[in-house]
Amino acid sequence: MARYTGPKTRIARKFGEAIYGADKAFEKRKYAPGQHGNNRRRKTSEYGVMLAEKQKAKYTYGVLEKQFRNMFDKASRESGITGVNLLQALEARLDNVVFRLGLASTRAAARQLVSHKHITVDGKVLNIPSYQVKPGQIVGVRERSKSLEVIADSLAGFNHAKYAWIEWDEQAKAGKFLHKPEREDIPENIKEQLIVELYSK
Repeated sequence: MARYTGPKTRIARKFGEAIYGADKAFEKRKYAPGQHGNNRRRKTSEYGVMLAEKQKAKYTYGVLEKQFRNMFDKASRESGITGVNLLQALEARLDNVVFRLGLASTRAAARQLVSHKHITVDGKVLNIPSYQVKPGQIVGVRERSKSLEVIADSLAGFNHAKYAWIEWDEQAKAGKFLHKPEREDIPENIKEQLIVELYSK
Protein backbone atom coordinates (compact mmCIF):
# COMPACT_ATOMS: atom_id res chain seq x y z
CA MET A 1 0.00 0.00 0.00
CA ALA A 2 1.34 3.45 -0.92
CA ARG A 3 1.32 6.33 1.56
CA TYR A 4 -2.00 8.18 1.58
CA THR A 5 -1.77 11.59 -0.11
CA GLY A 6 -5.48 12.40 -0.44
CA PRO A 7 -7.62 14.87 1.54
CA LYS A 8 -6.62 14.87 5.22
CA THR A 9 -10.05 16.05 6.36
CA ARG A 10 -11.69 12.97 4.85
CA ILE A 11 -9.48 10.69 6.99
CA ALA A 12 -10.11 12.79 10.11
CA ARG A 13 -13.87 12.53 9.50
CA LYS A 14 -13.56 8.79 9.06
CA PHE A 15 -12.21 8.46 12.60
CA GLY A 16 -14.23 11.32 14.06
CA GLU A 17 -11.07 13.03 15.33
CA ALA A 18 -8.77 15.78 14.06
CA ILE A 19 -5.81 13.38 13.89
CA TYR A 20 -3.78 15.75 11.72
CA GLY A 21 -4.19 18.73 14.04
CA ALA A 22 -6.46 21.79 13.86
CA ASP A 23 -8.75 21.52 10.85
CA LYS A 24 -11.53 24.06 10.15
CA ALA A 25 -13.16 21.84 7.54
CA PHE A 26 -13.33 18.95 10.05
CA GLU A 27 -14.88 21.20 12.70
CA LYS A 28 -17.71 22.01 10.29
CA ARG A 29 -18.39 18.37 9.40
CA LYS A 30 -17.46 15.95 12.17
CA TYR A 31 -19.53 13.11 10.74
CA ALA A 32 -18.26 10.31 8.48
CA PRO A 33 -17.54 11.14 4.81
CA GLY A 34 -19.87 10.05 2.03
CA GLN A 35 -23.45 10.67 0.97
CA HIS A 36 -24.96 9.11 4.10
CA GLY A 37 -22.20 9.97 6.56
CA ASN A 38 -24.34 12.28 8.69
CA ASN A 39 -26.99 9.65 9.48
CA ARG A 40 -24.99 6.45 9.50
CA ARG A 41 -26.07 4.20 12.38
CA ARG A 42 -24.38 0.96 11.40
CA LYS A 43 -22.95 -0.89 14.40
CA THR A 44 -19.24 -1.66 14.11
CA SER A 45 -18.06 -5.16 15.03
CA GLU A 46 -15.43 -5.76 17.71
CA TYR A 47 -12.90 -6.58 14.99
CA GLY A 48 -13.86 -3.40 13.12
CA VAL A 49 -13.21 -1.28 16.22
CA MET A 50 -9.75 -2.80 16.67
CA LEU A 51 -8.92 -2.43 12.97
CA ALA A 52 -10.02 1.22 12.99
CA GLU A 53 -7.74 1.93 15.96
CA LYS A 54 -4.76 0.45 14.12
CA GLN A 55 -5.60 2.45 10.99
CA LYS A 56 -5.91 5.62 13.07
CA ALA A 57 -2.44 5.07 14.57
CA LYS A 58 -0.97 4.42 11.10
CA TYR A 59 -2.49 7.56 9.60
CA THR A 60 -1.57 9.68 12.64
CA TYR A 61 2.13 8.80 12.44
CA GLY A 62 2.25 8.37 8.65
CA VAL A 63 3.50 4.78 8.75
CA LEU A 64 2.85 2.14 6.09
CA GLU A 65 1.29 -1.25 6.89
CA LYS A 66 4.50 -3.30 6.64
CA GLN A 67 6.47 -0.76 8.69
CA PHE A 68 3.75 -0.73 11.32
CA ARG A 69 3.65 -4.52 11.56
CA ASN A 70 7.43 -4.70 11.88
CA MET A 71 7.35 -2.09 14.66
CA PHE A 72 4.66 -4.06 16.48
CA ASP A 73 6.63 -7.32 16.19
CA LYS A 74 9.70 -5.60 17.63
CA ALA A 75 7.66 -3.98 20.41
CA SER A 76 6.19 -7.38 21.36
CA ARG A 77 9.68 -8.84 21.80
CA GLU A 78 10.82 -6.07 24.15
CA SER A 79 10.25 -6.12 27.89
CA GLY A 80 7.37 -4.04 29.21
CA ILE A 81 3.88 -3.40 27.86
CA THR A 82 3.68 -4.10 24.13
CA GLY A 83 1.22 -1.29 23.33
CA VAL A 84 3.29 1.30 25.18
CA ASN A 85 6.48 0.00 23.53
CA LEU A 86 4.81 0.48 20.14
CA LEU A 87 3.78 4.09 20.85
CA GLN A 88 7.25 4.88 22.21
CA ALA A 89 8.82 3.50 19.01
CA LEU A 90 6.47 5.65 16.92
CA GLU A 91 7.37 8.70 19.00
CA ALA A 92 11.09 7.98 18.56
CA ARG A 93 10.89 8.05 14.75
CA LEU A 94 13.05 10.88 13.40
CA ASP A 95 10.20 12.51 11.46
CA ASN A 96 8.04 12.51 14.60
CA VAL A 97 10.83 14.00 16.75
CA VAL A 98 11.28 16.77 14.17
CA PHE A 99 7.52 17.41 14.40
CA ARG A 100 7.57 17.42 18.22
CA LEU A 101 10.48 19.91 18.16
CA GLY A 102 8.26 22.30 16.24
CA LEU A 103 10.54 22.35 13.19
CA ALA A 104 7.57 21.36 11.03
CA SER A 105 3.86 22.01 11.44
CA THR A 106 2.84 18.45 10.46
CA ARG A 107 4.45 15.03 10.44
CA ALA A 108 4.24 14.98 6.64
CA ALA A 109 6.19 18.25 6.50
CA ALA A 110 8.69 16.85 9.01
CA ARG A 111 9.17 13.75 6.85
CA GLN A 112 9.88 16.02 3.87
CA LEU A 113 12.48 18.03 5.83
CA VAL A 114 14.25 14.80 6.75
CA SER A 115 14.07 13.36 3.22
CA HIS A 116 15.47 16.59 1.72
CA LYS A 117 18.49 16.48 4.04
CA HIS A 118 17.67 19.52 6.18
CA ILE A 119 17.93 17.59 9.48
CA THR A 120 20.94 16.35 11.43
CA VAL A 121 21.33 13.79 14.20
CA ASP A 122 24.36 14.38 16.41
CA GLY A 123 25.68 16.78 13.79
CA LYS A 124 25.42 14.37 10.85
CA VAL A 125 22.85 14.79 8.07
CA LEU A 126 20.33 11.93 8.15
CA ASN A 127 17.58 11.51 5.54
CA ILE A 128 15.79 8.43 6.90
CA PRO A 129 12.40 9.46 8.40
CA SER A 130 11.95 6.08 10.12
CA TYR A 131 15.30 6.28 11.95
CA GLN A 132 14.85 5.51 15.66
CA VAL A 133 16.26 8.38 17.70
CA LYS A 134 18.02 7.14 20.83
CA PRO A 135 18.03 8.81 24.25
CA GLY A 136 20.79 11.42 24.42
CA GLN A 137 20.91 12.08 20.69
CA ILE A 138 20.56 15.64 19.41
CA VAL A 139 18.27 16.40 16.48
CA GLY A 140 18.85 19.74 14.78
CA VAL A 141 18.68 21.76 11.60
CA ARG A 142 21.51 21.65 9.08
CA GLU A 143 23.49 24.91 9.19
CA ARG A 144 22.59 26.07 5.70
CA SER A 145 18.91 25.21 6.29
CA LYS A 146 18.43 27.30 9.43
CA SER A 147 17.20 30.27 7.41
CA LEU A 148 14.41 28.29 5.73
CA GLU A 149 11.15 30.23 6.00
CA VAL A 150 9.07 27.09 6.54
CA ILE A 151 11.12 26.20 9.65
CA ALA A 152 11.03 29.76 11.03
CA ASP A 153 7.24 29.93 10.54
CA SER A 154 6.73 26.62 12.29
CA LEU A 155 8.93 27.58 15.26
CA ALA A 156 7.22 30.96 15.74
CA GLY A 157 5.41 30.82 19.08
CA PHE A 158 5.91 27.06 19.48
CA ASN A 159 5.81 25.87 23.10
CA HIS A 160 8.65 23.38 23.57
CA ALA A 161 7.89 22.91 27.27
CA LYS A 162 4.85 20.72 26.51
CA TYR A 163 6.99 17.67 25.73
CA ALA A 164 8.89 16.56 28.83
CA TRP A 165 11.10 14.08 26.98
CA ILE A 166 12.68 16.69 24.69
CA GLU A 167 15.04 19.55 25.63
CA TRP A 168 15.17 22.46 23.16
CA ASP A 169 18.18 24.70 22.51
CA GLU A 170 16.91 27.86 20.79
CA GLN A 171 20.33 29.18 19.85
CA ALA A 172 21.47 25.94 18.22
CA LYS A 173 18.02 25.23 16.73
CA ALA A 174 18.33 21.70 18.04
CA GLY A 175 16.68 19.45 20.58
CA LYS A 176 17.93 16.63 22.77
CA PHE A 177 15.88 13.43 22.94
CA LEU A 178 16.17 12.90 26.69
CA HIS A 179 14.28 9.62 27.02
CA LYS A 180 11.36 7.67 25.65
CA PRO A 181 8.11 9.35 26.67
CA GLU A 182 5.88 7.84 29.36
CA ARG A 183 2.47 6.76 28.10
CA GLU A 184 0.68 9.53 30.00
CA ASP A 185 2.91 12.12 28.29
CA ILE A 186 1.99 11.04 24.74
CA PRO A 187 -0.91 13.28 23.70
CA GLU A 188 -2.30 11.13 20.88
CA ASN A 189 -5.73 9.62 21.52
CA ILE A 190 -4.84 6.04 20.61
CA LYS A 191 -6.12 2.96 22.45
CA GLU A 192 -3.01 0.87 21.96
CA GLN A 193 -4.45 -2.16 23.73
CA LEU A 194 -6.97 -2.59 20.89
CA ILE A 195 -4.05 -2.77 18.43
CA VAL A 196 -2.36 -5.44 20.57
CA GLU A 197 -5.61 -7.44 20.66
CA LEU A 198 -5.98 -7.13 16.90
CA TYR A 199 -2.52 -8.55 16.19
CA SER A 200 -3.00 -11.25 18.83
CA LYS A 201 -6.00 -12.76 17.01
